[in-house]
Amino acid sequence: MTRYLILAVFIILLGYGFMEALPLMEGPMLFITAPANDASFKDGIVTISGTAVRAAVLTLDGAPLPHDQNGSFSSTRVFPRGGSILTFVATDRFGRTVTQTRTIFVPH
Repeated sequence: MTRYLILAVFIILLGYGFMEALPLMEGPMLFITAPANDASFKDGIVTISGTAVRAAVLTLDGAPLPHDQNGSFSSTRVFPRGGSILTFVATDRFGRTVTQTRTIFVPH
């Protein structure tokens, strides 16, 4: 009976450890809510927002993009006329990265 109880506790602890370690094994995730891909902004003012999960560093076109402890970020930027490709990169504390791009257009 004691052997089964020890085995059950061991299995529970092993499962708990796996569930706690799973997010660390998955790496960062990046969700861009704005701007939409291929969006057009006639005044050039673009609101950028989204969530970076498990990201230690978040950049937009190589420049740091501040995010809160929950990973949420929001910023307003002004872009020149023409097309622009926005490159978002989220990097976790282990150096793993995920990249997403958005193409925007500011008409003449």
